[in-house]
Amino acid sequence: MSHVYRVVIPARYASTRLPGKPLRELAGKPMLQHVYEAARLCRAQQVVIATDDERIETAAMGFGAEVCMTADTHASGTDRLAEVVAKLGWPDEDIVVNVQGDEPLMPPALIDQVADDLAANPDAAISTVATPMVAAGEFFDSNVVKVVTDRAGFALYFSRASIPWDRDLLNSGVQALPIGIVPLRHIGIYAYRVGYLGRYTEMRSCPLEQAEQLEQLRALWYGERIHVAEACQRPGPGVDTEEDLLIAAQLLQARHNGAS
Repeated sequence: MSHVYRVVIPARYASTRLPGKPLRELAGKPMLQHVYEAARLCRAQQVVIATDDERIETAAMGFGAEVCMTADTHASGTDRLAEVVAKLGWPDEDIVVNVQGDEPLMPPALIDQVADDLAANPDAAISTVATPMVAAGEFFDSNVVKVVTDRAGFALYFSRASIPWDRDLLNSGVQALPIGIVPLRHIGIYAYRVGYLGRYTEMRSCPLEQAEQLEQLRALWYGERIHVAEACQRPGPGVDTEEDLLIAAQLLQARHNGAS
């Protein structure tokens, strides 16, 4: 598609489970550098790292990234994005993709996809992606976020619970996937219209968001539309723990060996 978009990579140093996470080394580079390099492989007009920590700023500038320093009071990556777009003066109609700084295995094609999908759906303020679930285990896992959409692909609801619920099958205690419906696993990458990010800063947290601990429910609560496409590729695992770090390092090394 001919539209242009930008990428912002929020990066926090003070991770509870893995302090200094964006700067932890993977395959000879800081994890954040892998994320940045993946973003540079897409069609994005501009890639900006947003952080509140001078250590991250120094490292990012060291590998040639543009950095926007933000406040250290933001509750979420979306709040940090809203500050970036305001500081840099991006127009309301522009599209910005939020790529998390702990996703070193994010496929560039997926970044392009969410931007393209938002451009193709002018009624949406946000675009994201999901993948079909094929295992009952993930359907019943509260750490796996599910999404239900309407026939046009607009989100009806996101939940940690098992949705959609096949009443006749699942009320009997059977641990199985619904019959006749393919449940969707949400993948946490988003494209936003810049104008929505300005509105977001005025939106108070809502009860659904607080109960599920899912920020995207705030958008639905206030009547914003979220379009959900089927992901063109599954991303590799994100990094939250030391074990995740080892897995990501192995996968990156395997990718490097396969390319050489």
